[in-house]
Amino acid sequence: MTGGALASTGLGPQEVDRVIGVTKAYTTRVGAGPFPTEQTDEVGETLVKRGDEYGTTTGRRRRCGWFDAVLVRYAARLNGFTDLFLTKLDVLSGLSPLRVCVAYRFGRETYEEFPPHQSIFHRAEPVYEEMEGWWEDIQGATNYADLPAAARKYVERLQDLAGVPVNVVSVGPSREQSLVPDGA
Repeated sequence: MTGGALASTGLGPQEVDRVIGVTKAYTTRVGAGPFPTEQTDEVGETLVKRGDEYGTTTGRRRRCGWFDAVLVRYAARLNGFTDLFLTKLDVLSGLSPLRVCVAYRFGRETYEEFPPHQSIFHRAEPVYEEMEGWWEDIQGATNYADLPAAARKYVERLQDLAGVPVNVVSVGPSREQSLVPDGA
């Protein structure tokens, strides 16, 4: 968390102009615990394989699922994100439709913000919004404008849901595959 990092360095929050959050274009988790958007089907396997979702140190397989906007909004609020760096957009090529978790449902309640109790989060069902995917391989894109319209719409929707501008989008592992959206 940003506050803890600042306290550890001896800097006050007034010394920081930008707090950049980094998130994948889908959600991953290591180990046990609640994961409302987890996909244990072919979609989850595709994300694991294409995204090379294995722990660097342990080699353990990561759990993968659809993008969870509720979690990203929560992280953005807690950490004061001013920008987002969206990684691994290329992994989603060829998946259509794409799903984005916009809220959780538990019982008769719908939560657009992170639930007030862990017990709710543990049993929450995701509320999804579906979006059109794209079929093109986007790893060769050198400009944000080169991305298919559906990919740009996906990025713009994640930005709207997070409430934080996406200022860099990666479409592969190399530095040259980091694209800056128009107006960022």
